[in-house]
Amino acid sequence: MEITESIKQDLQSAPDWFHKSIATVPRKENFLHAAGNLKYQVWDRANAKNIVVLIHGTGAHKKWWDPIAPLINEDFTVIAPDLPGMGESDHRNAYNFEEFSEALIAIINQEKIVSDYQKIYLVGHSLGGHVAGFMASEFPDLFHGVIMIDSPIRPPTYDYDKHQSTGPLRRIKYYPDKVSIIKRFRLMPPQDCENGWYLRYIAEHSVFDAEEGWRWRFDDKLFATLRRLNNYEFKFQCPALFVAGGKSLLLESKIMKYIREAFKDSMAVEVIEDAAHHVPLDSPLELVSLINNYLRQWEEKK
Repeated sequence: MEITESIKQDLQSAPDWFHKSIATVPRKENFLHAAGNLKYQVWDRANAKNIVVLIHGTGAHKKWWDPIAPLINEDFTVIAPDLPGMGESDHRNAYNFEEFSEALIAIINQEKIVSDYQKIYLVGHSLGGHVAGFMASEFPDLFHGVIMIDSPIRPPTYDYDKHQSTGPLRRIKYYPDKVSIIKRFRLMPPQDCENGWYLRYIAEHSVFDAEEGWRWRFDDKLFATLRRLNNYEFKFQCPALFVAGGKSLLLESKIMKYIREAFKDSMAVEVIEDAAHHVPLDSPLELVSLINNYLRQWEEKK
């Protein structure tokens, strides 16, 4: 990706649809939560009846969805939160799926969208997909559809003692200027990405200037303290879709076979062949097309 002091210059090669999307400015909100403030943004649609909540992955933030959210069907208001400990949301002492879920439900309640007349759909990438699947399983009466994007669901026989984290191995360090830290921006797990303009955009919003210097926004304790869903059993009463990156290093053949077999009666599976793990960055238009197609199908069935 191009890296200079000017993000406008670095994004010159981005396609027109990308520029149009990021020019669509969402409403920015802050929820004063007792456990730590939560930041989120909303793309309000004048005639929208239903809601889509976009949930980012580990160490990411709400701005990952800026190019995608405006392309989601106009029938839906779109909400993108910063999960606790990530983006602009406050850091916490520890992280788990129960608290992630409680934070998102608090945001939903603040937006006053829990009613018999509105349907809420969850879309999550990586960690966000696990959060979405967990919430749909734990609160079946609240959500009406879930889309998990390249979120590995491992079989019960998986040996988690041998699992290696893809998070940072060192504590947060500080950099003298923004260009220096953005040059250190890497996707985790590592992969190539042809859409350098997308990388440059999310990198811009992944850092901030603290007293000690420029640093990443995420809480580095997150990777060590996050209590994951080892051997959790997802149960979907609402419509569900699993979107896999055809080149994803996280979805080996055994995992994909397990997903197809274990959820054959409760979750559809789609593969975007040219995408690796970071499907929203690799194939954003293909992903939006899938999301819109399934949202339309689910709405027509209601």
